Amino acid sequence: MSATLAVTALLLTAGCSSDGGGGSPDNGTSASSGGSGTSTGTSSSAQAAERTPPAKGTVKVLRTVTEGLKTPWGLAPLPDGDLLVSSRDDGTITRIAGKTGKKTELGSVSGVSPAGEGGLLGIALSPDYASDHMIYAYFTSDSDNRIVRMLYDEKKPAGEQLGAPDTVFKGIPKGYIHNGGRIAFGPDGMLYAGTGESGRRGLAQDKKSLGGKILRLTPEGDPAPGDPFPDSPVYTYGHRNVQGLAWDAEQRLFASEFGQDTWDELNAIKPGDNYGWPVAEGRSDNPEYHNPIAQWHTDDASPSGIAYAEGSIWMAGLKGQRLWRIPLNGTKASAAPQAFLTGEYGRLRTVVSAGGGKLWLVTSNTDGRGTPKPGDDRILELRVT
Repeated sequence: MSATLAVTALLLTAGCSSDGGGGSPDNGTSASSGGSGTSTGTSSSAQAAERTPPAKGTVKVLRTVTEGLKTPWGLAPLPDGDLLVSSRDDGTITRIAGKTGKKTELGSVSGVSPAGEGGLLGIALSPDYASDHMIYAYFTSDSDNRIVRMLYDEKKPAGEQLGAPDTVFKGIPKGYIHNGGRIAFGPDGMLYAGTGESGRRGLAQDKKSLGGKILRLTPEGDPAPGDPFPDSPVYTYGHRNVQGLAWDAEQRLFASEFGQDTWDELNAIKPGDNYGWPVAEGRSDNPEYHNPIAQWHTDDASPSGIAYAEGSIWMAGLKGQRLWRIPLNGTKASAAPQAFLTGEYGRLRTVVSAGGGKLWLVTSNTDGRGTPKPGDDRILELRVT
């Protein structure tokens, strides 16, 4: 259990809840935010030795890569510069040509049962994609949330390029809300998954449940070596609904989490720690709970995907309809979070590093909670500092 340290509150406009808050759909507005720091085992001297980014950054929209997407959720860049994007409600995966934006549907993922916040959610490429051509996907089935992998055969006709799903891991609680859904392979080659408590709050504190957790698995779906609890894939617990996972340049994991009525969170992740939900929402004085490094009022964020670039975590906001920059000094926020693109592109679902100070950003206005405009939803290419 990590010891917590009080730091200066970060006050400015910020924010948010579940895919909308309080277990009910969100609509989007704004309020004010705060931030708080926590120790995660990184010494202050080690943090001071790292380069701290400027307190203020910049965002420039370079281009719209493609538009006219339906309920886009997960994004996986391919080695050749093209992008794979999942459709939550259609249960399909589409390839986007990086240069032209041309769309080619790979096919449908069998077994997806979309409803509410559930459906085809996060996707990720196998660590051995160059040789095995496997795509991993997290989706809601009739009975649970699960992770599968599928062979991607580009030689087959469009619409028929996905092989049958091979179930890697199953039994994650499902609900109309709070299904989590983000998956990513870490620097250690292990598969990480953010789950939700499916609206049943008590699951988050139950270490035997897979709901309200960050899971760490081998690519084959077994508990990964070194996991904190014996014979369990549970990596951290006490989460409400985790939809953002990203590692910094020092291979430290960060996660975003939807709050309910008061605070959304950005957390530095330490194996085995308890992040407080449902007892604590946002910062707590209870030393049993690992405090967030930044927090937002629930109208200003509804954080989904996160990415690391240029020394900062970048966080996509759904209800808040903005992109947040949180500059880091080790596992603390080094300055107040800064908002960009507020209201310009509506709800923002996923952000992924594109390398070289660039990001891919996916909007989410066709998910039943946004107000779609002609051409929505889209993928944007950004340059950030």
